Amino acid sequence: MPKFNLPRFFKDSLPEGETVLTGEDARHIGLSLRMRVGEKITLCSRGMDFECEIVSITPQEVRCRVVEGKPSEGEPTVKITLFQALPKSGKMSTIVQKAVELGVYKIVPIVTARCVARPDSRSMARKNDRWNKVALAAAKQCGRGVIPEVTDMVMFDEALAQAAALDRCLFCYEGGGDSLLTADLKDAETIGIFIGAEGGFEESEYEAALKAGASSITLGRRILRCETAPLAAIAGVMLVTGNM
Repeated sequence: MPKFNLPRFFKDSLPEGETVLTGEDARHIGLSLRMRVGEKITLCSRGMDFECEIVSITPQEVRCRVVEGKPSEGEPTVKITLFQALPKSGKMSTIVQKAVELGVYKIVPIVTARCVARPDSRSMARKNDRWNKVALAAAKQCGRGVIPEVTDMVMFDEALAQAAALDRCLFCYEGGGDSLLTADLKDAETIGIFIGAEGGFEESEYEAALKAGASSITLGRRILRCETAPLAAIAGVMLVTGNM
């Protein structure tokens, strides 16, 4: 099991021997956690977990010695990209947080025909920064080995083009479709999931998705809110692929 008792931090890369944490991470370790020399933390880098021992500490710099490293046990065997149509109000932050906990690899905010929320570029940049901070906090809390990225907003057609590069693409459609239990996910390493905003998808978007190679999927007989549907879909895929 992952060592959840050790504080978890992320670095793009780790050199052999010793590494240094600065900035907010150093302040958090030294001032908030009040850790001391000899105590251990987990540093995550590119899907690997490294147990590290603190060898020196100040509020500005924490130097650590790498003790051992191994593949992160918090990462699933499949990489799920969630193509999420922009919802209203603060729902996206909740979606990001819970999707990261469930194991999503990437989140792509998309604009569809029925999206009420259509932020301008400046507003979207602020939202994107906030969502990535939510993803980072969730990744630390739940023991992830990578920080899932929340990308820039794209239009629906661009999202379909991105999804075409994945092994499988599941289009969750309120008009019906196959059960996740019958979806052909065998040997799929990359999987896309499309979720609509309030009101779902237009029929023309559904038809475009099928033409692009997506499979129509139903999430059951009940109508799920746009903040519930992605979590149900991700959990379902994780279960079917043996990651739950």
